[in-house]
Amino acid sequence: MSAGNIAKRWKELSGQQKWKGLLDPLDIDLRRYLIHYGEMAQATYDTFNSERKSKFAGDSRYSMKHLFSKVGLISNNPFQYQPVKYLYATSKIGVPESFILKPLSKEAWNGESNWIGYIAVATDSGKAVLGRRDIVLAWRGTVQPIEWVKDFDFPLKSASEILGEDRNAHVHEGFLSIYTSDNPHSQYNKTSVREQMHDGLKQVLDQYKNEDVSLTITGHSLGAALTTLSAADIVANGLNRSKTRATKVCPVTAFAFACPRTGDWGFRQTCNSLDNLSILRVQNTPDIVPNVPPLTAGYVDVGELLEFDTIRSMYLKPTGEFIRWHNLETYLHGVAGTQGINPFHLDVKRDIALVNKELDFVKTEYLVPARWWLEKNKGMVQQKDGTWILDDHEDDP
Repeated sequence: MSAGNIAKRWKELSGQQKWKGLLDPLDIDLRRYLIHYGEMAQATYDTFNSERKSKFAGDSRYSMKHLFSKVGLISNNPFQYQPVKYLYATSKIGVPESFILKPLSKEAWNGESNWIGYIAVATDSGKAVLGRRDIVLAWRGTVQPIEWVKDFDFPLKSASEILGEDRNAHVHEGFLSIYTSDNPHSQYNKTSVREQMHDGLKQVLDQYKNEDVSLTITGHSLGAALTTLSAADIVANGLNRSKTRATKVCPVTAFAFACPRTGDWGFRQTCNSLDNLSILRVQNTPDIVPNVPPLTAGYVDVGELLEFDTIRSMYLKPTGEFIRWHNLETYLHGVAGTQGINPFHLDVKRDIALVNKELDFVKTEYLVPARWWLEKNKGMVQQKDGTWILDDHEDDP
């Protein structure tokens, strides 16, 4: 994918002017930009082990060293990054398995935690293309396409523990629990994912304190809600400000794909009041998830809106179960080709085969196999004695 003029325009593309004049019609560089960050979020799905029979269910299949090469983000990609920290979440309240997956194996790596995302930093070559040293925080979304509306049906709860007592903000109880819960009995969640994220960002921001740095947060579905929560948290608590130079501020941009409503009017006002925070919600018209929880329950939308309708795509089957419209690869296809009310056209030549990674959605005449993203032999590996074992995890040093 071409980098276009991103290096020169990155502040504008990151929402410095709230994307004024860039959304309708959708700017070509912003298309590339959104696809890039959407692919960083897609990586969290492509590495996630959802095989409940595996003792590594709920973890990343791939190590940080090999993550981007294993999920196809190295070849012909000018936006080069290196993961520097993996993040793990748990919940002190009961949440659906579409949020936290439970392994069946008695030898499970951890029955209470799930791998939930990563922090990555642009390499020197990536920095040259992006125009600055970009730090990405990518959050994983839900993993089981069942009972979506019910899965998001949680009450509002005060966000004071992350935003401060002086802000009258309330957010989705389930999202907040995943973000703030710890478990002293868990190897991976002795601290909450919020604390892990804070510690990781502090280290990276200190390492590159003398460079031009940005923080971009990305996620889809549940991951988009965590994107919105963490972006507000980071700016409200000044994590994006230099300790040694108070005037040096790292801009924070959140790209929230298919984001369920995350908080109430007070949360929205808080987000709007924070300097150096920009939030863009990316929404596919037929997708129902961005419309839950309902407005009648006290929830509201947060951030600027980019909406498109992938029903207009001539490459996709016109009907089907709603998960097709919610899938992140469908969203990235929409970003690549939406023309508003005009006929769909792939301004960014993004391979339509990617839509069928986990779906059977591309029209039959394009001859793309359905649900083709699979670990070879589902992770079963033959041993020297001829037997087969489930070996579907790559350890980090």
